[in-house]
Amino acid sequence: MTEPLVGHHGSAASGDGTPVPGKVVAGLAVAQLGLFVGVLAPVTVSMAIKMQTLFPDSAKASASSLAAVLSVGAIVAMVGSPVFGRISDRTTSRFGRRRPWLLGGAVAFLAGLTGVAWGPSVPVVLVSWAFCQLCVSCSFAALMASLADLVPLAQRGRVSGVLGAMANAAPLAGAYLAPLFTEDMALLFLVPGVIAALSVLACVLVLPDRPIATAPPRLGFAYFVRSFWVSPHKHPDFALVWLGRFLITLASFMFITFRLYFLQEELDMSAAEAAAVLANGVLIYTVGLVAASYVGGRLSDRLGRRRIFVAVATVIFSAGLVALASVTTIGQFYVVEAIMGIAFGVYVGVDMALVIDVLPDPDEAAKDLGVFNIANALPQSLASGAGLFLLTLGTSGATDNYPALFWGAGIVGAVGAVLVMFVRSVR
Repeated sequence: MTEPLVGHHGSAASGDGTPVPGKVVAGLAVAQLGLFVGVLAPVTVSMAIKMQTLFPDSAKASASSLAAVLSVGAIVAMVGSPVFGRISDRTTSRFGRRRPWLLGGAVAFLAGLTGVAWGPSVPVVLVSWAFCQLCVSCSFAALMASLADLVPLAQRGRVSGVLGAMANAAPLAGAYLAPLFTEDMALLFLVPGVIAALSVLACVLVLPDRPIATAPPRLGFAYFVRSFWVSPHKHPDFALVWLGRFLITLASFMFITFRLYFLQEELDMSAAEAAAVLANGVLIYTVGLVAASYVGGRLSDRLGRRRIFVAVATVIFSAGLVALASVTTIGQFYVVEAIMGIAFGVYVGVDMALVIDVLPDPDEAAKDLGVFNIANALPQSLASGAGLFLLTLGTSGATDNYPALFWGAGIVGAVGAVLVMFVRSVR
């Protein structure tokens, strides 16, 4: 039996509002979780540990090398996502438009992690991580396009909430995996990579993805490049949502990148102690996030509203970032993690639905989502540098200015909340 090809406003029959089957939602969720485990475990914990093994006697060299590696990787992902999304939209494989790129990217990502794990120097690790980010952006582009292809409007908030919860449960898995493998650099990176590849394989086995019936016309190189531009004048709501995501992602990663160092320096912990506290904090954060994302997504679908959920959640999350500036105990850290987790849960439960609601062209969902993913990737490349700037602001170099980091991140996130309220095509 052939599988239906759908547009982003429809499901099995485009535009008929038929809910996506549970096994497909489960497949998308599993792939989302696995891919984010693979990519965020290094970002949140493992890469910092890797840098410390390369620079055991210099915390500053470790931090600056970490910032360089993560920044370059994020830039590569920023470019790769829209390019692979565009290619996915036009793929004529008999296996479908999305499945080849979804699975191929995950397998190549796993291969690239071997270079990160065994890399003897920063340049080797940097090149290997850049390759990993290129490959995983290929998988993410296909996965998010599948969400836009398949999920009808009335179900979009709930499914987005599930996928958002999976994406943000991934750091929890990474935080708990890292302490198990801190003495074995190969397992530290390859175990998350294997999880990513296997989860994507499970998704591919249940994902509806009919091949394109007619091959699209060939594009010249100049037109191909120009096609990635989405005019803010013609599509102002897409531009506003894009910028809002950019700012909240920047704010979030300004904290995430240096969270392990914050625990070590401000709360006077060893690397092992900080990793354990970080794991507990991420657990608390994730429990609040999962519950809030499910509730937020369902309420958004039921009330038919997106903006107010996104804006209020972003404000509360930003306030949590500012509150971190006053944290002096582990208990306080856990409380703030809980508040931020609940707020970000509501945000991720609704924001992806808002993004799909304002996509410029349903026939080029993967390309436009790839363009949107720049709002996820570019801030990651800037967060390390911006964070380092704020950490050294007004200091002599002997200490880091974490209050400046957290206040700066909080202000950035709050601006993103304001921008979302100017969206007009979605309530």
